Amino acid sequence: MKTIVDQLANYAAYHRERRNIATHFVGIPMIVVAVQVLLARPTLTVGPVPLSVALIASVLTAIYYLRLDRPLGMFMAAFLGLGWLMAVSAANQATAIWLWIGGGLFTVGWIIQFIGHLFEGRKPAFVDDIVGLVIGPLFVAAELAFLLGLRHDLQEAIEERAGPTRLGRPTAAL
Repeated sequence: MKTIVDQLANYAAYHRERRNIATHFVGIPMIVVAVQVLLARPTLTVGPVPLSVALIASVLTAIYYLRLDRPLGMFMAAFLGLGWLMAVSAANQATAIWLWIGGGLFTVGWIIQFIGHLFEGRKPAFVDDIVGLVIGPLFVAAELAFLLGLRHDLQEAIEERAGPTRLGRPTAAL
């Protein structure tokens, strides 16, 4: 299994422009909650207990994050738990409302993401590595930690591989 540095540095290589990173702080949480909302109604019955696909996916994703990094994994487990609670609430609404919430969050979240990548001038990471869809939320959590002055060791290791963040596109070499 790749390390936290491997995963985040690979993802960060596609995300060095600060405005792109800023859009990810909005777009990625919207997409994550949207997926949870849309998966909150389909259920799998295990014995007498119905389990939503959203709950199963959230727990498995949290376990993966915890295996990569305990502190960030704990933060993400809490975020996924809150998202799941919102998803359950949305799933209990009329079908049209449930679909509007899930579909609306998903669509707007992706629009915000693609605007960010216009700033970056580079395609999203998941185009080259589908794992980027799972690492994106963890990247946002790590970037939040960095903004709060936490995890300097992780930030330095990522920047050693992916380079520092910047404002604006890199200038062409003369």
